[in-house]
Parts: sequence; C-alpha cells; structure tokens
Amino acid sequence: MLNPTDFDYHLPKNQIANQPLNNRDQSRLLFVDRSSQKLSDHHFFEIENYLGKNDVLVLNQTKVFPARIFGQKSTGGHFEILLAHQISQDTLEALSRPRLKSGLLLNFSSLLSAQIIDSNPDTGLITLKFNQFGTEFYQSLNQLGHTPIPPYIKNSQSEKILRQNYQTIYAKNTGSSAAPTAGLHFTKELLKKLSDRGVQIEYVTLHVGLGTFQPLRLENLKSKTLHTESYFIDPDTINRLNNAKKSGKKITAVGTTTTRCLESFAINPTATSTQLFIYPPYKFKFVDSLITNFHLPQSSLLMLVYAFCSHPNTPQKFSIFSDSLIGQAYLYAVQNDYRFFSFGDAMWII
Repeated sequence: MLNPTDFDYHLPKNQIANQPLNNRDQSRLLFVDRSSQKLSDHHFFEIENYLGKNDVLVLNQTKVFPARIFGQKSTGGHFEILLAHQISQDTLEALSRPRLKSGLLLNFSSLLSAQIIDSNPDTGLITLKFNQFGTEFYQSLNQLGHTPIPPYIKNSQSEKILRQNYQTIYAKNTGSSAAPTAGLHFTKELLKKLSDRGVQIEYVTLHVGLGTFQPLRLENLKSKTLHTESYFIDPDTINRLNNAKKSGKKITAVGTTTTRCLESFAINPTATSTQLFIYPPYKFKFVDSLITNFHLPQSSLLMLVYAFCSHPNTPQKFSIFSDSLIGQAYLYAVQNDYRFFSFGDAMWII
C-alpha cells in the first residue's frame, strides 16, 4: 500500500510565496513534457503561444468566501472556525481550534450563532447548524469572516486586498474555503487573447473544501477516498465538453480541482459530489494536460500530479518520488528558485 511519505521532498521556507506577484500572468511556468521527459522554463502569459483551435481550457469558477470566523462559546472562551463543506442550507462542516464538543452553542455576533450538532475529537471536524442561511448568512460572513488562506502563508496584506488576491478573476459561484490556485495566474486580457486564438474556454464549479488544509491520512489510502466536495457542470457545458472530447480536441484542466471535477464526471455523470482520490496508478479518462501550482509534500494533490505523469498515462512505472518525472520537476523547481504553493508559480504538464 502507498504511504504519504512516498511523496515527499525538501523545500526551503524562503521559496514559499507569501503574496502574489503584482501582475498575475508574469509568474513562472515550468513545462513538463511527459513524452520527452524534458523540462523547460517559461512565463505564464506564454501559454497563448501554445493553445489554439484544437484546445479546450477548463477552469473552476468557484468563489472563495470569508470562511475563517472567530467567536465565543456560551460557556466562555474564544475559538476559531474554518467553514467548509455545506451539508444543507443552514448546516456546514467545519474545523475548530481548539477542538469543541457536540452540543455547544457558539456565538459569532449578536445576530449570528450556531449549534454544534456533531463533533469528531480525533480530527477536529464539527458539524454546525446556523441560525441563518442563504443571503443573510453570507452577508454576516462578509462582515465577520476572514479570507481562509492556508496556514503556511504568512501574509500581512489587509483583508480587503487579500480578498482580491485570493480569488480568480472569473470566480462566480460562492462556496469554497480555498482558492483553485492554478487559476490565480489568469488575467482578463490573457483569457481574451486565448479566446481570440480560437481556444474553447469552459467553466465548471467544484467547491474546494477541507482537504486543502488537512494532512493526508493513512485512512484515506485504506478507504481510497478523500473529503467530500460538491461540484456542478452546466448541461450545455457537458454537451460541449463531450463533443470536444469526441472530436479529438485536447482538454487542458486548470488545476487539480478542475481535474477532480472532470474525472469525477467521467466516472459518474449524474453525481453532484465526489470523494474521488486520484493516486498512482490511475488512468485519466477526460483530462489530457494539466496546469497546476506546486503542491505540499505528502499531499493528495501531489499524488494526483504524480499519477498524471506515470503509468498507465505514460510508460513510466511507479518509483520513488525523487526518481520520477514529477520528482525531478520539483527538484528542478527548487534548484531554480521557483515560488511554491498557493501564491507561487505553476507547471504545465503536457
């Protein structure tokens, strides 16, 4: 059985990007060619030179909401909550710090409160039933909440600026507790240039949940599942994507979240949520190339990227990470001062 430690690498802390570049599309882009096994340096805006009428670019238009909120227990004492998967209109799954017990009433303001109706002391996960939902609930969060940047990012920007920077320019459907970070590199101008070149641009929605913040566990490998994330693909988009795939167009997924959405759809076209865990060996059914940021060691996202670069998608058999194509790409990126993680640079696996 695979182990998370099989997907490890060393990263100097100074290569973790704590804030984005002023110009989103000026970030660096490492080309990873699965056929030739070659790596090459580029900048993100250069993708317009490599995409054309036979390409489909698929982006995740989920929108991050201010999911980190602070409050006080009815018994006293302060806490922090990270909201994630929405179970029903007034019920959400969340992470708490410190860990909280079931039955507690949590007060966030004079208007917003929630009851803990379930808790898992091992993981820190809780289920909250709020006294608000819909527009009223999100208005409260916009006033009280904070942008849920990952804990490894040390960012001193104001909340106003952070809400802009930690959001794709095409974000539309509210529901994510983390940004689909590969999409942060796109500008309106770049998308227009791609469209003018005849690139077919499509949008899906997958709401990014707690898996971004939680470490990968051996239990995930045993059950072969991950955290639940909800997704939606418009019926017209489905038809266009299916027609493009049948006609031989190349499907480029922007990010692991888009990839998870498309691959989940390919497995079960009627589903609206997924626990799909992509790790080697996995045969990709819909995605032909992948634009993605650099991921944390021992993470499910790194395992997905490894799977994309190995058998049965390429001739390369599973090997230790440092000997693999993706391991060599990460080593090259470290040695050549690429910026890592959410606000960092990207790679394009072709």
